[in-house]
Amino acid sequence: MWLHLPAVAWGVVIEFARFICPLTPLENRLRIAAGESGYSSGFIDQYLVPVVYPDGLNRPAQIALGVLVISINLVLYGVVIAKRKRNKENA
Repeated sequence: MWLHLPAVAWGVVIEFARFICPLTPLENRLRIAAGESGYSSGFIDQYLVPVVYPDGLNRPAQIALGVLVISINLVLYGVVIAKRKRNKENA
């Protein structure tokens, strides 16, 4: 859980702020060094959008999906933390 939370925060910042992950330019440099072509978009646009997101997905829908993912994570972490707290009290 403690490794997942920083990864989630990183993903949220990258997605909502529309930053480019620093690993994308590194990947492109390595691809070019290996004789392959790089790509101009980010990792998510290159690999995930065509598979996960339907055509015509707009920014409000993207934000709604992001909020949904964050909400699901908050609920699940709340359940895990409450369960651990109960287990400690019963022990």
